[in-house]
Amino acid sequence: MRHLMSPLDFSVEELYQLLDLAEDIKLAPAKYAHACDGKILATCFYEPSTRTRLSFESAMLRLGGNVLGFASADSSSAAKGESVSDTIRMISAYADICAMRHSKEGAPMVAASKSSIPVINAGDGGHQHPTQTLTDLLTIRSLKGRLTNLTIGLCGDLKFGRTVHSLINALLRYKDIRFVFISPKELRIPSYIQEDILTKNNIPFQEVIRLEDVLPQLDLLYMTRVQRERFFNEEDYVRLKDFYILNKEKMELAKEDMLILHPLPRVNEISVEVDSDPRAVYFQQVQYGLYVRMALILTLLEISL
Repeated sequence: MRHLMSPLDFSVEELYQLLDLAEDIKLAPAKYAHACDGKILATCFYEPSTRTRLSFESAMLRLGGNVLGFASADSSSAAKGESVSDTIRMISAYADICAMRHSKEGAPMVAASKSSIPVINAGDGGHQHPTQTLTDLLTIRSLKGRLTNLTIGLCGDLKFGRTVHSLINALLRYKDIRFVFISPKELRIPSYIQEDILTKNNIPFQEVIRLEDVLPQLDLLYMTRVQRERFFNEEDYVRLKDFYILNKEKMELAKEDMLILHPLPRVNEISVEVDSDPRAVYFQQVQYGLYVRMALILTLLEISL
């Protein structure tokens, strides 16, 4: 039995197999319509979610399975003080696989250690978001044709952005990857990622504050929102929330084939006028997220066709 806590839980070869399976599902969805007949997915979401929770549910339903779960801690026995360990033991009696989101870093890992069914980390605090990373990798590979030789700009909340942290971990295993970190000083990438991950692995990176200064050199721009729920005071959030706004004027500085990704939800960091730009692929990214979660469910349940 396997769990998914981090993108690094799969080898590069296993990731390629997973992405290939997702591509096949995209091309021939009918072939997989009954692959999970009789199986049940539990979605245990202690934090609010739209895309991740609904895409997991849609993925299981499209595979012929069923779904049960809760959408907030308040609607579960966590409100009564039940521990994650006890919850997953109970869920293991009802379902065949579980997707868990939690505000505390490491909570899904605690669940996995006590679970008798596969557990998927659907986001734990500001730590990791591996299924979003799988979505990002599939989007990049499908639309760019490669996962190597890329200059990637990561913009916005790099301190608390779990999608950013997961993507960095996953991409450093591919050749000729260069990172450009674009953020205000207060939201810089954590030092442990700089030192223990990037510097240790000789991955080139630079830190800048102005997006306009680096846009012309980017192959990919990964925008993120400033996350209100991660701030301890409202004043800091209000001061930083509109620090970056990508608009048509700025897009004139970018390469013609640069792609704009965003894990969503978007607030103000990408103007709606950019949506019609063919380089804006964040809504395609959502669709790829469905296919990759379908592939992940099949892989962890060891179902092959």
